[in-house]
Amino acid sequence: MNLTMHRTLGFKERRYIEELRILTRSTAIDCIIDDQFDRVIYVIKKGDMGMAIGKHGDNIRKMQRVLGKRIEMVEEASEPESFIANIFKPVEVGGLKKDETTGKCDVIIRKKADLGIAIGRGGANIEKARILSRRCFGIEIGEIVVEKEPGRDEHERVQHT
Repeated sequence: MNLTMHRTLGFKERRYIEELRILTRSTAIDCIIDDQFDRVIYVIKKGDMGMAIGKHGDNIRKMQRVLGKRIEMVEEASEPESFIANIFKPVEVGGLKKDETTGKCDVIIRKKADLGIAIGRGGANIEKARILSRRCFGIEIGEIVVEKEPGRDEHERVQHT
């Protein structure tokens, strides 16, 4: 996590982090209430993810009942590439590539079949990546790009706004 990025947590976010700690005994280092997709996104301290999720996802279901919103969790990472890979799990991310024309970083995924998962229903996953990467590392996410397969000329670009 980039410690130079300043994040402010409101009362509600702090309350949600405390609720997570009480119910799961895990630590969230950030919390975003995303009203657009009616969800709460937690950034979980490295190593606490299993405890946060719980056996068979029990803790996530418990949190969803308590808060009345969908709960999503991302494990923190010290490097932007690792953090963005965590955001898109289970999709295999091949890396980031800065787009010289827009100045944004494109996310390279390894399999075309994972494109729908990477974007998410209504763009929910790509929007989560944009929010978190901007908030935690000051990186603007552009497009999702499918990694070049042997025998093809260049990356296949997929624009999602």
